[in-house]
Amino acid sequence: SVVACAKFMIVGGGIAGVTCVEQLSSQIPSADIALITAGSHIKAVTNYKQVSKTLEEFDVEERPSSVLEARFPNLTVIHPAVKSLNTQSHTVETADGRVFGYEKLCICSGGRPKLLTQDNPYVLGIRDTDSAQAFQKQLSKAKRIVIVGNGGIALELVYEVEGCEVIWAVKDKAIGNTFFDAGAAQFLIPSLEADKPERAAPCRRPRYTTEEPAAGSGSALGPDWHEGIVLRGAETGFVARTHPLTVPFLFPFHALNFSSLPVGTWPVYILLTNGKTFGCDFVVSATGVVPNTEPFLHGNNFALADDAGLQVDDHMMTSEPDVYAAGDVCTACWEHSPLWQQMRLWTQARQMGWYAGRCMAAHVLSEPIELDFCFELFSHITKFFNYKVVLLGKFNAQGLGPNHELLVRCTKGQEYVKVVLSGGKMVGAVLIGETDLEETFENLMLNQMDLTQYGEELLNPNIDIEDYFD
Repeated sequence: SVVACAKFMIVGGGIAGVTCVEQLSSQIPSADIALITAGSHIKAVTNYKQVSKTLEEFDVEERPSSVLEARFPNLTVIHPAVKSLNTQSHTVETADGRVFGYEKLCICSGGRPKLLTQDNPYVLGIRDTDSAQAFQKQLSKAKRIVIVGNGGIALELVYEVEGCEVIWAVKDKAIGNTFFDAGAAQFLIPSLEADKPERAAPCRRPRYTTEEPAAGSGSALGPDWHEGIVLRGAETGFVARTHPLTVPFLFPFHALNFSSLPVGTWPVYILLTNGKTFGCDFVVSATGVVPNTEPFLHGNNFALADDAGLQVDDHMMTSEPDVYAAGDVCTACWEHSPLWQQMRLWTQARQMGWYAGRCMAAHVLSEPIELDFCFELFSHITKFFNYKVVLLGKFNAQGLGPNHELLVRCTKGQEYVKVVLSGGKMVGAVLIGETDLEETFENLMLNQMDLTQYGEELLNPNIDIEDYFD
C-alpha cells in the first residue's frame, strides 16, 4: 500500500537532483516534493557565479540532507535508495519495502564508475574529483598504484596523489584525451614534474607516467615528448613506463606465473597490452561512468540511448509518461545546437537539473517553455594541474570532419590558447591559464561572425582582440 504521495518526486541527491528540487521549490513553493536518496548527505552547489552568458563557476559541497529540508518546508527527504519503479501506477518502492506515489518524477540517479573488473577488492572505481582526497586516505599505506583512464578524474588523480609511485596507463596518444589535444597535453606535462605550489609532501616518490607516441602520429607531439613525461625515480633507479592500454588484465597475485616475479610481492598485478606487467597495491579505474539506470528499467518501457542513458527530449522527458531525467543518467536526444554536446560533467548536471525542474513546473502550470539558452553553446570551466581551463563549443573539433582549421598560441608555463575555425567562423576553443579571452570568444561563437579577414592575427598577442569585437 502507498505510504504517501508527492506532486513531485526526485530520485538522487547529487547535483542534478538537488538543483531540480531547488528549482521546483522556487517555482511552486506550495507543492509537496519528495527527494529519495541513498545516503544521508546530498551534494549542494555553493559559491555559484555566472561568469558570462553561458559560463558558470561553482563549488560542490557535501551537506546533510536535513539542511535541504530546513530550507524547503515543502520537501521530504526519504531514505534508503529506490528498489523499483512502476511507471504505470506512478509508484516507487524503496529498499525497505515502502511504496510512494508521485504525479511527476525526475530520475537524477547519476552514473556509476565503469570498473575494469567487478568485485575485485584491489580495483577501486572513482567517479568524481571530490573523492580524490578521501581516496588519498585509503592510499596512505600504498607504495604504488596504477591509474587507468584518461579523462578528467585520471588527470586530477595523477596530479593530486602524493607519497606513492603512480603508473598511469593510457590508451590514447595524448594525456587527457577527453578534454585536450596533444598540444594542450604537451603544455600541461611539465606541471607533473614541477613542485606543486604550497603543499609540501612529506614522502615524495616520483611518479611514473605514460605514453609513447602512437605509430603514425609523426612529430606532432614535439621532440621532447619523452623527456617531458618519463620521470626517473631516484630511489629506485629505474623507469617504469606504461604503454597504451587497451585491454587490461587483472590478476590476483596467485593467478600469475611467478617465474619472473617475486611471489606475493604485490597484492595485484596488471598486464598491459604491450606485454609489460606491473605489480601494485591498487588499481584505480578512472575510465568514465555508465548511466545508473539499474533500478528503473525492470517492467517499464524506457527508450535507452546508445550509451545506455535514458533518452530525454528537449523538455527533459523520458519515453515514459510523467517521468523526467537529468544529469549523468540521461542522454540528450533532441537535435543539438551545432555548438553544444553532452558531456557528463557537474556543469551539465546542474544545468539539466535546473531546466528539468523548470519543465516539470511549466507542465503542471500549463505554461509554455523553450529549450534553455545554456544548451546553445557548450561551456565548461575547470582546473587541471592548477591552471584555469575553459572549454567552449566544439573545443576538440568534435564531429567537424576534415574541414576545419586550428589556430594555436602557446606561452610555456603560462597559457595555451587553441581556436577551432570552420567556414571562417569560430566554433570551439580551449583556453588554459589566465587568458581573459573567454567572453570575447564566447561572443564570437554565439554571433557566428565571419573571421576570415583576421586570419592568424586573431591570436596575435600584440593585438587586444577584445577591442576589435566590443
